[in-house]
Amino acid sequence: MLRNHFETEHNLFRDAFRSFLDREVVPHQEEWEEAGVVDRNVWRKAGEMGFLLPWAEEEYGGTALKDFRYEQIMCEELAAINEPGFMIPLHSALCGPYIAEYGNAEQKARWLPGIIRGESILAVAMTEPSAGSDLAGMRTTAVDKGDHFVLNGSKVFISNGLLADLVIVAAKTDPSNKHAMGLFVVERGMEGFERGRNLKKLGMKSQDTAELFFNNVKVPKENLLGDAKGGFFYLMNMLAQERLTNACGAVAGAEAALNATIDYVKERKAFDRPVAHFQNTRFKLAEMRTQIDVAQVFTDRCVMDHNQKKLTAEVAAEAKLFTTELLCKVVDEGVQLHGGWGYMWEYPICKMYANARIQRIFAGTSEIMKEIISRGMKL
Repeated sequence: MLRNHFETEHNLFRDAFRSFLDREVVPHQEEWEEAGVVDRNVWRKAGEMGFLLPWAEEEYGGTALKDFRYEQIMCEELAAINEPGFMIPLHSALCGPYIAEYGNAEQKARWLPGIIRGESILAVAMTEPSAGSDLAGMRTTAVDKGDHFVLNGSKVFISNGLLADLVIVAAKTDPSNKHAMGLFVVERGMEGFERGRNLKKLGMKSQDTAELFFNNVKVPKENLLGDAKGGFFYLMNMLAQERLTNACGAVAGAEAALNATIDYVKERKAFDRPVAHFQNTRFKLAEMRTQIDVAQVFTDRCVMDHNQKKLTAEVAAEAKLFTTELLCKVVDEGVQLHGGWGYMWEYPICKMYANARIQRIFAGTSEIMKEIISRGMKL
């Protein structure tokens, strides 16, 4: 289906980013998959090309491209090559905005240039072993000690957990108020900040996902973002963009899975004819084509609404729910149409299947999305 919300400058940006991925990412994907982490050098190269935090002000080294379509393009192109480890969207669209939105002038000047150059890699630490989608249930604490806070607790399933140089950590700051929390920037090398092993996962093999531990970590007051009790609001305020980012990647991932399946069924033969000639195959593909087109139109509209600051939390939840559920359906059908070869790691559809399953869980589960949507319906 023809998409008409991109303009000439967006298409040029896509060409440049696609070329960058072909040159600096695709040749290393198997190597990163085996290592369980991407090479830090690719972050620096992306920074040199202006692909990190493109929305940031020029005074910090950004290009002031305050248009979410650029983030959408990067989500789509990463999904097209099925690269889950090089998480530019996490760095640029999820973590960076916390510093830009809630950081003061000194913090922006101190951190943003290195983040934009790819020298300081970002992560955000919300999820805990006993608190996933329920942020109010977190147990990590930050106690005010005058000129610093003392941070104690642990986080789990943290993307970029090993690579991150700056981790935005959510922690409770008032035991009497479950919603009182602060966002603290913990820097690599701070005493008491430790990282666990690289967690073994079903998919996303090149993505370093780790457990983080904070044992009496002294965090200077200068590393607190905004108000010490406003973190819950800050997190909620950013979730719409996070979920839109998920939606952009999910619908693009579904498109990539459909294309891989079409290529396979056109060449694979059964009973002396291509698998694509069977009615079941054609009907399955037609159904997926239709649903992906519907999801793409909805997602594109959400992107344009977000550019105008009109995207609501409920509609962002709808986008995340629909696209991630669709992605999992498409990759599952793709594996089925590949037959036994779909279960082999050497085939792209197998990796796509493994990588897709987490999409219905992180950034809020599908069940949480339904809860948000239903609340908006005043049920």
